[in-house]
Amino acid sequence: MSSENGKPRLRQHYDETVRAKLAETFGFENPHQIPRLEKIVINAGLGDGKDNPRLLKSAANEIAVISGQRPVITRARNSISNFGLREGMPIGTMVTLRSTRMYEFLDRFISTAVPRIRDFRGFRSRAFDGRGNYTVGIKEQMVFAEVDYDEIVKIHGLNITFVTTTTRDDEALVLLREMGMPFRDEVPVVI
Repeated sequence: MSSENGKPRLRQHYDETVRAKLAETFGFENPHQIPRLEKIVINAGLGDGKDNPRLLKSAANEIAVISGQRPVITRARNSISNFGLREGMPIGTMVTLRSTRMYEFLDRFISTAVPRIRDFRGFRSRAFDGRGNYTVGIKEQMVFAEVDYDEIVKIHGLNITFVTTTTRDDEALVLLREMGMPFRDEVPVVI
């Protein structure tokens, strides 16, 4: 969803509103100190992918439709005999979004996918990793409206990681909240 000047809607909201709010809240004097969203990583780990190449291909197609970018197939780094896993076997798929696609995905995620999550009460605000990054686990890929139900081989989950330029969790929380991410303990910002 782009605005009239060609920028994604959330990017324009970040430039006009969120930057000023972050500078005011944390007292940033240098504009380069203000945290921003660096990238979004979408990852689907499929344990059955080594035995079922059709499942892996289906998951890759679903992530491509969701993100608008072709994903890469992730492979096992080590052999684990108890799982029947050998080094180099395909075990999942992932994609990294930056710039325009990142903001467009975040806009679609917040406005259309999150309301479709079953029994949703908000994301946990304490689930940051200690370095300003936030990971959300989605149990079903069907919350995304782009996924075709008839093409689904198996219902699987996704991990979505929001990587920010800050190293502090409180700054990242305010950044994501002001971008419209609905947290449990915080008042949501409506864009």
